[in-house]
Amino acid sequence: MAENQDILKTLEMRGITVAAITDAAMEMYVPHPGIETETLARDMFGRELAFSLSDPNLCILLYAAVLLEEDGVRGKLPGISASVYERDPVFLIADEVIGIAIAKYIGGYKGMFEFTRFDQNKPGILSKLGPFMDDAIAGLIGGVSSNMYSRSMP
Repeated sequence: MAENQDILKTLEMRGITVAAITDAAMEMYVPHPGIETETLARDMFGRELAFSLSDPNLCILLYAAVLLEEDGVRGKLPGISASVYERDPVFLIADEVIGIAIAKYIGGYKGMFEFTRFDQNKPGILSKLGPFMDDAIAGLIGGVSSNMYSRSMP
């Protein structure tokens, strides 16, 4: 569990808590066989999230997004000033690639489709995050929620 504590601390220092991630996921929760209530969904999402974050590869992808976000804000990304980065320019697709990679790594193609739902709607904390972090956390939520729905099937 040490791996997940490190990334969770890193995210928490940036205002991204497990509670905020879970709340964002639950804003788009849909009752499903095995998780008919939000209480059940929250519990299962928490277990799936903890399991996913026990993988060091996933933690490294999230950490990469954190570093890219910080460099973007400081204007240190190649070819993108801080003011351009702030506006989340349409030509910047590396953030989407990281979000898709995270979602697909966790939940396969189902995770990728869930990522799209969360990326487009930006519930909860996603609406407050910068270009890399909103996509990375949307990918995390998308992958975890797709596994939650898949594993809940009786």
